[in-house]
Amino acid sequence: MKWQAKSIMYKGQSRIAVYFKNTPELNNRIKQLEDAKWSQTLKVWHLPNTKENKIKFGLMPSASTVSKTTNTLEIDSINKIIQFQQWLRSKRYSEATVKTYSEALKTFLNFYSNKPINEINNQDVIYFNNEFILRHELSASYQNQVVNAIKLFFAKIENTNLDVELIHRPKKYNPLPKVLAAEEVALIINALDNIKHKCMMSLIYSAGLRRSELLNMKIHDIDSKRMQLCIRKSKGGKDRIAPLSETVLQILRQYYKDYKPSDYLFEGQGGEQYSERSLALVLKKGCLLAGIKKPVNLHMLRHSYATHLLESGTDLRYIQELLGHKSSKTTEIYTHVSQQSINKIGSPLDKLNIKIGGNE
Repeated sequence: MKWQAKSIMYKGQSRIAVYFKNTPELNNRIKQLEDAKWSQTLKVWHLPNTKENKIKFGLMPSASTVSKTTNTLEIDSINKIIQFQQWLRSKRYSEATVKTYSEALKTFLNFYSNKPINEINNQDVIYFNNEFILRHELSASYQNQVVNAIKLFFAKIENTNLDVELIHRPKKYNPLPKVLAAEEVALIINALDNIKHKCMMSLIYSAGLRRSELLNMKIHDIDSKRMQLCIRKSKGGKDRIAPLSETVLQILRQYYKDYKPSDYLFEGQGGEQYSERSLALVLKKGCLLAGIKKPVNLHMLRHSYATHLLESGTDLRYIQELLGHKSSKTTEIYTHVSQQSINKIGSPLDKLNIKIGGNE
């Protein structure tokens, strides 16, 4: 085994410590995992203690061990998964999606390793949801990933009695977007002395960028003459244009003068594409220096951008275009957190003659 894992308590939080031989390959792999962090004190990488991570690192039964038979996929199943990967790539799905769907399909097929693939039916999917997903309290988003993989696989690769149209999805939970106040955004950006870090945070907020959109941006995507940003191959494989902030342009010019990137707008120390983990650490540092103690993630800057635009009177249709949302319903969620909209609604309590301090 290349690694070992165990549950630990770290700074009052339940985490999973992962021990492995220090090699560039394994280091790069763990850096790509969500919220993976290195502890200088413990000399170990650690991750959130989630159900998915427990399964991934063998601290919780996987589909293969829940299955009453072998935990090894048959050659036929392996070949089918390879075919599925090839189909996804031919349709230009991102490598991240190819990996996610392949792993989800592998989990499902492992669960039914004692049953021929072409005999799997809709009742088997329901049984899997109950005996694997729900029994192990896995998230609705993970269940949805498995559903996506199953529907595509059985619709495009495998002939079976399973009717993909009858596969149901989990009831969707729609949390309100978490938003920072404009003053908090300013505190975070101003707290960063490093011009590169300041530039990255400013650019994300000023154009409502996703994390991947910032990291994939090239130097030629900045059009200072037209004051535009070209955001290429964003979610759904679409390009879009966003306005370039005057303030960001000034920061960009200073950054370019100091760092002189050659290809990607933001590069790592070796000239490679800047990593997601390093970007998350920049935000964490900014919050620490700014004295902001509540949990903050990069996507909150995008949510804040949209909400602040709405509060300043920008039409919802323009915000939809700027964010690259396919549906206006996705953009409408920001009306639920707009401070301006909420504050216009007075409480009926304020119209009552309420005495403050009892009978005094």
